[in-house]
Amino acid sequence: MSEHSLLMDAVVYLAAAVVCVPIASRLKLGSVLGYLAAGCIIGPFGLHIVPDAEATLLFAEFGVVLMLFVIGLELDPKQLWRLRRAVFGGGSLQLLAAALPLGAGALLLGLPWQAALVSGLALGLSSTAVSMQTMSEKNLQATPVGRIAFAVLLFQDIAAIPLLAIVPLLAAREGPVSSAGVWPTLRVLSAVIAVVVIGRFLTPPILRAVAKTGREVFSAFTLLLVLGIAALMASVGISMALGAFLAGVLLAGSEYRHALETDIEPFRGLLMGLFFIAVGMSVDFALLWSQPGFVALLILGFQAIKALTLALVARPLGVSPRQNWLFAALLSQGGEFAFVVFGVARTARLLPGRWDALLTLAVALSMALTPLALILHDWVQARLESKSPRREADEIEDQHAQVIIAGFGRFGQIVGRLLFASGVKATVLDFDPDQVELLKRFDFRVYYGDATRLDLLHAAGAEHARLLVVAIDDPDASVRLVESVREHFPKLAMVARARNVPHWQRLRSAGIQILERETFESALSIGRRALEVLGVRAFEAKERADAFRRHNLASLEQMLAIWADEAQRTNLARSARDQLEQQMERDRATLDRQVGKGWHSEAEAQEEGGDRRTPALVKS
Repeated sequence: MSEHSLLMDAVVYLAAAVVCVPIASRLKLGSVLGYLAAGCIIGPFGLHIVPDAEATLLFAEFGVVLMLFVIGLELDPKQLWRLRRAVFGGGSLQLLAAALPLGAGALLLGLPWQAALVSGLALGLSSTAVSMQTMSEKNLQATPVGRIAFAVLLFQDIAAIPLLAIVPLLAAREGPVSSAGVWPTLRVLSAVIAVVVIGRFLTPPILRAVAKTGREVFSAFTLLLVLGIAALMASVGISMALGAFLAGVLLAGSEYRHALETDIEPFRGLLMGLFFIAVGMSVDFALLWSQPGFVALLILGFQAIKALTLALVARPLGVSPRQNWLFAALLSQGGEFAFVVFGVARTARLLPGRWDALLTLAVALSMALTPLALILHDWVQARLESKSPRREADEIEDQHAQVIIAGFGRFGQIVGRLLFASGVKATVLDFDPDQVELLKRFDFRVYYGDATRLDLLHAAGAEHARLLVVAIDDPDASVRLVESVREHFPKLAMVARARNVPHWQRLRSAGIQILERETFESALSIGRRALEVLGVRAFEAKERADAFRRHNLASLEQMLAIWADEAQRTNLARSARDQLEQQMERDRATLDRQVGKGWHSEAEAQEEGGDRRTPALVKS
């Protein structure tokens, strides 16, 4: 490939991505579908702008390699060991449950048993790239369903190794298996041991030495490390991505973990996008147009079988019943390793006729259908929830609690646990049935129900309670609750949390006097600690934080009267920043006059031979 051709291909890739991905994102179809559409348009079966899809796919697989390296960096060996049951138990259950019916379907379509076996196992694999990217966009990685899906995907990456190994054995059906197979096994073990030695013992001291030479050399070594390990694994027939994942796990405890992740991230994002573009380029539209009915039946049939098996095994794997079909939609597509398996099967002449092309097309199109499957899942779920009869609110047994807590998410839990630990009896209302059942197992006095309902507030004893803690996530619902309580229970005191400044303004306008923005105090505390790290004396950092709090709250109170007027609000916000800067200068000058020399602590003051501070400043 000439230098000019390489440059033009790069321009085409970037232009296609810049055009298609924002359009797909705006249509709420996800970036993956945007990249796939870009590949379909510019590929050899589209406008034929870039003719070589296979070479692009081979290069772009490094995006998957870098992605698994970054995932490995976020897991240390202890965490990986804790996942062993989900990885090996859950992963093997999923793969067998999917491969058996898929293989049986291939037999019914006329494939020999050897080809049916390989096809069933290959189609049972899911796409790590598509699934992880989708979970990242939907913030599912840290959820239980996300962790289980990741464990299954990790097992599939491991299972791809023996699957690739058995393809030549099934193709050579005559004669006993040669003892020459011992040597490849030894090569694989040697490569894994080499990765362990490199990751655990050689890389940390090299990283320390390289880090002293500059950021550019460190970035170059990071890429060399990942790509070198990938090349080592590829040379012995092991998945490059699995080798990179193992290296990442071994470096998860390194002090350079975050630097490695930061340096890899830009390359990972670009190469992942290129990978999806290459998958789109591999869609053979000529084959699709020649047999549209059969191809559609093949794709929908294999995805339906796989989705059904995934939904059935989801519960034994630990997925919540409400998320069985979400789990199925995430993993029902074919995987990138299927391309490799079908390529090896084609070379070994295991797949007859055009079956390798048909199966490759089915896998590529199934990846493209994943974002649409998730959209369909969300739509069906919303329709079912709207039509299904709502669960009746729990009957509240104790109506004499001093406190009612509305909402028991991450914010309400902290408030509730502090009150419970202090011996304060509270009735908790929450609208998430899964959360309610979980907390009941820990003996919390929690009841299912919508706290904005007047009858539920009566049942909870709002007439006799002393305090209502408003910790509902939905800002609109929390404001409705405050207004309802103000009207029907005027003697009930309320404290509330606000998610942001507009929510704070709405709650203050509704009459709440005691309320906190959920991130304000924690951010202020971090700011105070940051000043201390930068050398500001502890008591001065505290005074600066207190001054900022006073000024910020005064600015919000001043904005309250003109909140409906956007122009005045903007001008006030601008002037508030100027006022804050001037206030800080005055506060600092005042502190310097009051403190004189100043000390970091009382111990340092004693070492100086006395305590010249004013009593008001000893408190820090």
